[in-house]
Amino acid sequence: MGEILPQPLNWEASATATHPQVSSTLPPEVETCLKNARFLHLATCDALSPHISLMNYTYLPSTPFHPGPVIIMTTNPSSKKTLNLINNPRVSLLVHDWVSHRPPTRNPDPAREGSPPPQATRSSLASLLLNINTSALSSISATINGEAELVPHGSEEENWYKEKHLENNTFGDQAQEERGIFGSTPHAPGMDSAGGSCCFIEGQEVRVVLVGVKEGRIADWKGGVKDWTLLATADSEDPRGREGMVNGVS
Repeated sequence: MGEILPQPLNWEASATATHPQVSSTLPPEVETCLKNARFLHLATCDALSPHISLMNYTYLPSTPFHPGPVIIMTTNPSSKKTLNLINNPRVSLLVHDWVSHRPPTRNPDPAREGSPPPQATRSSLASLLLNINTSALSSISATINGEAELVPHGSEEENWYKEKHLENNTFGDQAQEERGIFGSTPHAPGMDSAGGSCCFIEGQEVRVVLVGVKEGRIADWKGGVKDWTLLATADSEDPRGREGMVNGVS
C-alpha cells in the first residue's frame, strides 16, 4: 500500500484550528470583507439556546479607546441578544460578500418560489449570481470569534462609537425601502429620513456593543478553510489600561 500523503491545509478538520495564520494584522481578504459587506450575523447564547441576529455594523481598524480592530453594533437593551450578552459575552460573527440565491435543483420543488428550474439557461439569475460569487470580487466568508462588551452607557466612548456607527449606516432612500428588516414595521414610530437611525443608533436607550477582533476563520465557496489569529504586541497599550492585545482584550 502506498504512503498516505498529508492533506492540504484547506482540508483540515473544521472542528480544529490546526494551522492558524498568525499575524499582527488582519488577513487582507477579511479586512476587505468587513469594509464592504452591508450586514453581519451575530450569534449569542444563553445557558442553553443559541440566538442569531442580522445586524448593521461598523468596522474600525483602531479607535482612541482600542489599539486594534473592532466591530461596533447597537442593540435594544431589552432584546434577546442583549440579555444573552449580559450573561454570556462570548460571541461569533459571520460576515460575507456572497450574493445568496439557491441554484437550480435536480428535482424542482413547486412550493419553493424564486429558484430557477434545473433546465435554467446560463443567462438565468442563478448563473449570473454563481458567476458573481466565483469571481475575485466576491468569494469568502469570515467567522470572527471573541467576547462582546456593552460600552458604558452615557460615556464619552459610547457617544464616539454611536457617531461613527451613524456615519457608516445612514443609507437614505435605500434604508427606507428596507425598513422592517430588524423587526420594525413600515409605520413604526421612530423611523426617519435616515432610515430609522434614531431608533437603532441615536435613541437614548440604545446600547453600543463592541467586539474586539482577535481570531477567526476564512471559508471560500468551495469549502476551503483557513484559520487566523492576531498576535499580541508589546506596544499595543490599551488607552483604558487593559492588557496589550491587538484587539484590546486580554
